[in-house]
Amino acid sequence: MNKLTIDQVDLAGKRVFIRVDFNVPMTENGTIREETRITAAIPTIRRALEKGGRIILASHFGRPEGKVMPEYSLRPVAERLAQLLGQPVALAPDCVGPEVENLVNALQPGEVLLLENVRFHAGETKNSPQLADAFARLADVVVNDAFGAAHRAHASNVGIAQRVTPAVAGLLMADEINYFNRAVRQPQRPVAAILGGSKVSTKIAVIERLLAQVDQILIGGAMAFTFFKARGQAVGASLVEEEMLQVARNAEEQAKARGVQLLLPVDAVIAQSPNASETQTVAIDAIPDGWMGLDIGPATVKLFQEALQSAQTIVWNGPMGVFEKAAFARGTLALAECVANCQALSVAGGGDTDAALRQAGVADRISFISTGGGAFMELLEGKELPGISVLNDA
Repeated sequence: MNKLTIDQVDLAGKRVFIRVDFNVPMTENGTIREETRITAAIPTIRRALEKGGRIILASHFGRPEGKVMPEYSLRPVAERLAQLLGQPVALAPDCVGPEVENLVNALQPGEVLLLENVRFHAGETKNSPQLADAFARLADVVVNDAFGAAHRAHASNVGIAQRVTPAVAGLLMADEINYFNRAVRQPQRPVAAILGGSKVSTKIAVIERLLAQVDQILIGGAMAFTFFKARGQAVGASLVEEEMLQVARNAEEQAKARGVQLLLPVDAVIAQSPNASETQTVAIDAIPDGWMGLDIGPATVKLFQEALQSAQTIVWNGPMGVFEKAAFARGTLALAECVANCQALSVAGGGDTDAALRQAGVADRISFISTGGGAFMELLEGKELPGISVLNDA
């Protein structure tokens, strides 16, 4: 995970192919709804411009399944990026081919060209050698700043980097690697992991990995009810993954054997459905039939807050409840405030976690929020990400 970065290579006059993640949410009328992924790439683009590079930007957008679909054009992104950079950003008619090669070769130092959606070509997601060759013809230097796509071996992030040297990390990618290393690989102890969301099945590999690395695991969200059901406790109509009961039992046994404190909620905000207007707060072992737990209650918030006081490092993935609904948001938002107030290094990842931290208004007080949900989860699982491993070692 110790990779060369954009700051360690000469870019003057070079064709600098920067793989970014401009896969932003759009409104129905084709305007950008949320631009965090664009703004996150700006420091790397500016650094490449400062170093005298000729900038070629590449990104996917949506799932056009290898076909040219106008609604998946990056034109709105090119227009917004030009405003943010304060200079023109040309949009190429395609991402490869003779016309694109001519546009790239005509670029002057300090100019920026955005290639059209790389997923308009079916070979992108298959890491086609032919498409990777075509990308490689556009570049003297490859910079990967798309952490959100780093868990996928595609032509525009892995194939090209296998063909062009140097292939280095952008500033955002370097931050992702650095904060992950500080939070998980060489952390200050004690380390606390907060895991939420609905399903144990999507987190079990993370739980098993973290049991060997952390001192505490705090579990909230609907996934907690699979743990309670595994203990033989009634959970009303709360979401349970029956096929995960033994897995939950094994996780608790492993935690005990390793001396890891595994904390579950002690109370819950319940209702008969996520859309119900009537709610109650009850002890976790007092959920009536037909009612479901949809948020952690105030006693759990207090328990989790006390547990986090001694932490020097906090890793968070997944909300504590159905935070999109105001009636079930208090637990997640209170915990977000607690983490923001802690003196610990705090690293959060996952789209819902990011959204919850922004909803709580504390995103700027979290040490680092990862830009890649799937990639962040795979790193937590201990997997090697192809988009990172292919980069040149420092």
